[in-house]
Amino acid sequence: MCGIVGFTHGFSGSGAHPAEASHVLNAMLQSIRHRGPDALAGWHSPRLSLGFARLAILDLEQGDQPVVYEGGQIVSVFNGEIYNHRDLRKDLESKGYVFQSDHSDAELIPALYHAYGEDFPNHLNGMFAIAVYDAKQQSLMLIRDRAGIKPLYYAEAQGELIFASELKGLFKHPCIRKAPNPEALYHYFSFKNTPAPLTAFEGIFQLKPGEMLIKTSGCVRRRQWWSLNAVERAFSFCEAALQLRSLLEDSVRLQYQADVEVGAYLSGGVDSSSVVALMSRLSSKPLKTFTLVYDEQFDRKDQDRLSAQLISKQYGTEHYECLMTEQRFWNELQEINDCFDEPFSGVTSTYFLSELISRHVKVAVSGDGADELFGSYFAHRLAQPLVEFSRLTPAQRLQWQHREFTADYLSSLDKISGATEQRMQLMLWHDDAKQSLFTHGFKARVQGVRTASWLSQIDAEFKGEDSLNRTLFLDFHTLLPDQVLAFVDRLSMAHSLEVRPAFLDHRLIELAFSISGSHKIAHGDVKRVLKEAVKDLLPESILQRPKEGFVLPVNFWLQRDRFRMIPELLNEQVIRQSDVLEWSQVQHTQAQALNGNTKAQMQLWNIMMFCVWWRRHFG
Repeated sequence: MCGIVGFTHGFSGSGAHPAEASHVLNAMLQSIRHRGPDALAGWHSPRLSLGFARLAILDLEQGDQPVVYEGGQIVSVFNGEIYNHRDLRKDLESKGYVFQSDHSDAELIPALYHAYGEDFPNHLNGMFAIAVYDAKQQSLMLIRDRAGIKPLYYAEAQGELIFASELKGLFKHPCIRKAPNPEALYHYFSFKNTPAPLTAFEGIFQLKPGEMLIKTSGCVRRRQWWSLNAVERAFSFCEAALQLRSLLEDSVRLQYQADVEVGAYLSGGVDSSSVVALMSRLSSKPLKTFTLVYDEQFDRKDQDRLSAQLISKQYGTEHYECLMTEQRFWNELQEINDCFDEPFSGVTSTYFLSELISRHVKVAVSGDGADELFGSYFAHRLAQPLVEFSRLTPAQRLQWQHREFTADYLSSLDKISGATEQRMQLMLWHDDAKQSLFTHGFKARVQGVRTASWLSQIDAEFKGEDSLNRTLFLDFHTLLPDQVLAFVDRLSMAHSLEVRPAFLDHRLIELAFSISGSHKIAHGDVKRVLKEAVKDLLPESILQRPKEGFVLPVNFWLQRDRFRMIPELLNEQVIRQSDVLEWSQVQHTQAQALNGNTKAQMQLWNIMMFCVWWRRHFG
C-alpha cells in the first residue's frame, strides 16, 4: 500500500499561493483528472494516488506531470530541475526510447528508471525530489538530490507511505497526527533548525541528501545512493583553480537553461558576483540582478549595495534593489515562520528579496554553497589555527601570534577533548548548557541524547586528514542542507521562485573536497582558490572584501524595540505549556540579551522562534 503522494511546492497555473497548494491536494487530483479521460489510465488505483504541482520552467506546453510510462507500469513525479536533460535524452534516444515532448526533463525520469533501475539517479545532474512507482514490482521509490537542495518528507501510517515536498502536505492526510519530536527539538537549540532525517514532529521524517527510500510489499528500506568522498588529491594551487573555473563555467551554463527568463542574486560578494559575471557572458540581453538593502545604517551593510552596484555596472545588468525595513520584518514574521512548519531561527532575509525577484523572473541563480565548499565562516577560519596551536609546546604557545585568534582563546578550546566537542562550543547552546535550559520533564524525554554524539557520527564518516576539509564536511552534512538550503528553498518557493545554486553541481562539490584546505584558507585569506579561479572576472575590491551574507539586524531591532516585540514573541504561558524550557532560564537569557550580550541575543531569538512555532502547532 503506497498511500498518497503529494508534491506541493510551487503551485503554478491556478492562481493559488504556493503555501496554499498543500491545502488542496484533493483539488489537485481533480484538476489532473480533468485534463482528459485517459490522463490517468493504467496507473490510478486504490494502491496509489498522485498529487503534484511544479513551477513551469522547462517545456511549458508538454512538461505536465505525473508522467505515465510503459502503459501505466511506471509513473513518476518530481520537484526540481534536471540540468543535463538534453544529453540524457540523446543517450536514451540512441537506445531506442521515444518521447512525446520536445525537451521535458520530467518525461526522462521513468525512461531512465526503466533503463537503469535503482542506479538511475547517478545519471542526473540537478536538484530534485523524485517519486517513481513501479506497478510490476509493486514498489515506490523516493529520491533526494545529492546536496539536499530540494526537500522530501515522508511518514508511515496505517500501512500507507505518505510523502510530500512540504510538511503542510503531510498534515492534510487524515492518518497524520501532530506530536512534537523531543529529540529533534533538543538539537534545534544547538543548530537553529532540526537536522535530517528528523523533523520537529514525531513519526515524520525527511530523506537525507543523497538518500533514497524504497517501499515494496510490507518492507521499507533506505540507503545512500550518493556519498561525498572527501579525500584530498595532490593538486597544485593553480591546477585546482583551473579545474574549478572550468566546472563553474559549465555549471552556470547548464543552470542558465530555461524556457523562462533567468535572473541572479547579487550580494556584491565573490560568490554571487562570479555567477553574475559568467551568466552575463551567456546572455544576449542584460541580465536581471537583485540585491537586498536597508533603510537604516548598519555596520558594513552599505558595502553590499556599493559592491553589487559595481558588478552590475561592470556587466551591464538590469539591477534591482529590495529595500528592507524593520516594520516589514515584524509585519511578515508569522508568514516567514509558517514557510518552514518547523522551528527555525536562521537567516530569513531571502523571503523579502525573493518576493522582489519573483515579480521579474521565475528562476534565479545564486552563489549558495560556496562558503561550505571553500571556507569562510568562523569555524572554517578556526580549524587550521586550532590544530597548529595544539601541536605547540608551552614555550611556543607563549610566542603565538595570529591576526584573529589569541593564544588564550585557542588554549581554552584545546582543553576540550574531541573535535566535535570543540565544535559544540561554537554552537548556540552546547550540550552542558542545555541541561539548565530544559525542564526536568523534557530532560527525561531526551535522556541520552547529545548533539555532540550526532556530530560525531558524521565526523566519523570523514576519511581525509585535512582539518579544514573535516570542518567543511561537517557543515556540508548539517548547516548546508538543514539550514542554508532550507531557508533558500522554503522562502523562495513561498513566492513561486526557483533558486538554482550554481556552486552545488555535484562535480564541483566533489572537486572542492579533493582540494587541500591550505588552498582554501591561509593567513586569514578565505576562499583563496575560488578567488584565483575568478580573478579575471572581478575587480580587486570585490576579491578582497570581507564576507557579508544576506542577514537581518534582528539583534539590533530586538534590543531597540524590546518593550514592543519581546512580550509578543516570548509568551510565558506558551513556554510553560510546552514543558520544554525553564522559564527562569528564558528570563535570564532575555536579561543578558538586553544588556548587549551578542550570543544571548541569538539564543533569545532562537527561543522566540520556538515559541512562535509551538503556539502555531500546539498552542
